[in-house]
Amino acid sequence: MNAPHLYQDVRPSPIAGRWYPADPLRLARSVDEYLGQAEVPTLGGDVIGILTPHAGHRYSGPVAGHAFRLVQGLSAEVVALVGPSHYPYDAPVVTSAHEAYETPLGQVPVDRAALATLGQIVPIKGVRTDPEHSLEIVLPFLQRTLGEFRVIPLALVEQSYGMAQALGQALADILAGTRALLVASSDLSHFYPQSVAHKLDETMLDAVARYDPAGVIQAETDGSGFACGRGAIATVMIAARALGADTAQIVGYATSGDVTHDYAQVVGYGAAVFYRQAASPGAESPGR
Repeated sequence: MNAPHLYQDVRPSPIAGRWYPADPLRLARSVDEYLGQAEVPTLGGDVIGILTPHAGHRYSGPVAGHAFRLVQGLSAEVVALVGPSHYPYDAPVVTSAHEAYETPLGQVPVDRAALATLGQIVPIKGVRTDPEHSLEIVLPFLQRTLGEFRVIPLALVEQSYGMAQALGQALADILAGTRALLVASSDLSHFYPQSVAHKLDETMLDAVARYDPAGVIQAETDGSGFACGRGAIATVMIAARALGADTAQIVGYATSGDVTHDYAQVVGYGAAVFYRQAASPGAESPGR
């Protein structure tokens, strides 16, 4: 077996040792525990995308485990990882300008060719040594479930429905015919009492479960639900649908209060899967 290529231009991690363990053995063990504790449904179809939270692993790891358990062992050569940008940039979408990300579990190469093609359709700015956590925090889960893959990292500054439509369709066009996985990285409501958070998060997750990407954006607009990565969720839903997904299912939910037992101000975390249902035996064919 050939040794993995080691890149010289690697994005330095600003969160290893703080948001998740810096020791590779501890990190692998903790991620595997989250995966092992997750109870997930039998889907009876092909997974095309998932929604996962992006807080520190201690807080959101148990919920993330539900999403990633469903893709464990999936043969994916490229992952389109879409989250929000928590920092302002003079571009609607930003990506890493480095050749690879690095976590304690190893390097993850950035798919520069896909980004170059995508940048011809949607304005994307490459940035170096960025502090963004919404993308990196997901990588250890992907490394433990998929093994080797390339990543298309996209952090949305503009989270409008128009941008979600443009980026989602562009991703679908680029990924068509490849072994790909779409990942939306987003937390839900922030710093409301537990009872209020449950109502807000239910509204947002209901829009996800209905497979209504416009409803995801609208919930934030009218204040009935919140998600810091609403645009990322809508983008992945649109791309997944264009790649054949016809069903969304919520597979996990909790708040930070379920970990800290402080319910005065909590952050909501949801996990979902977007998949194509398998055709029933003997079902009428739609055509050749």
